[in-house]
Amino acid sequence: MPSALVYYKLLPDQVVKVTTDFTRQTNFLYLFIACIIVGSILGMDRHVLIKGFLKIFVPLAAGSVAAGVVGTVVGTALGLGASHTFFYIVVPIMAGGVGEGAIPLSIGYSEILHQDQGLLFATVLPPVMLGSLTAIILAGTLNYLGKRYPAYTGEGRLQPGEHDELDVNQKEITGHVDVDHIAAAGVTALTLYVVGIMCHRLFGLPAPVAMLFIAVLLKLTQAVSPPLQEGAFVVYKFFSTAVTYPLLFAIGVSLTPWDKLIAAFNLPEIITIVATVATLMATGAVVGKWMKMYPIDTAIVAACHSGQGGTGDVAILTAANRMTLMPFAQIATRIGGAVTVTVVLLVLARMQ
Repeated sequence: MPSALVYYKLLPDQVVKVTTDFTRQTNFLYLFIACIIVGSILGMDRHVLIKGFLKIFVPLAAGSVAAGVVGTVVGTALGLGASHTFFYIVVPIMAGGVGEGAIPLSIGYSEILHQDQGLLFATVLPPVMLGSLTAIILAGTLNYLGKRYPAYTGEGRLQPGEHDELDVNQKEITGHVDVDHIAAAGVTALTLYVVGIMCHRLFGLPAPVAMLFIAVLLKLTQAVSPPLQEGAFVVYKFFSTAVTYPLLFAIGVSLTPWDKLIAAFNLPEIITIVATVATLMATGAVVGKWMKMYPIDTAIVAACHSGQGGTGDVAILTAANRMTLMPFAQIATRIGGAVTVTVVLLVLARMQ
């Protein structure tokens, strides 16, 4: 809705300018993701944390392969052509968003195919936008199904028997955490993100992913004190409760081009995109259940593989009411997207 309001000039120009400048220049989205990741990681049970991280790769990989096959077959059957469907519709959906997916993908296509990068970017962007929108809608639907069939969901947990270490103390935490611990937790989240940026500059690893792995390491080695963990939990609750919807408004105004989204609204392409995202999520759910994970929550994590980067993760998890899955969503988006782009460019280069 905010994106449409901007496109049809129903919002005052000053509001659009201030919101866009704030969103683009402050990188507030990454502050939000940092606080959500650090808070949720430090609140997890460390005994099941590593199991969840290792197990989630299996449904993600299976879902990616199945979505690639089904999406390509559907697009080909609808007359879009196998090559066009795979490289310009299916792959962009799972590439990891715009900045980490569509842009490097279009640059790689340009260098391999010797075509204009701007035109290629304009071609791959609409499937990214509509794929993310489809994932948001399906994630919201799964949230509804989870309320109807609670046996199939952990309400933000991937595995039966998993619990948050801080859940048992939540009543005490919400009323008696020292403000110093909350402030220290916020500084810890920022520090980990800065370290993540350094890892990106040194090793090329995406900053949110580096920060995620460092937070997991700190949790597993018990390097963070219980009061600091409690402070991180409060920071997480504040950002997930009070910041999410204003951030979604800012994302809609500044980072979601309405015209690019509408450009994908032709029936064959819509059907292909929906089939791709639905297959990705359904396969994730089936494989997750086979691995004794909650199928609905696993499907929601898989949906983030087709999201619009970090902005898509926030929107998808908000629609599903499962912001605690943000660490796993980042794996699906960042690592899954990077692997998709790398493998596809290698395949395309060998085909030429």
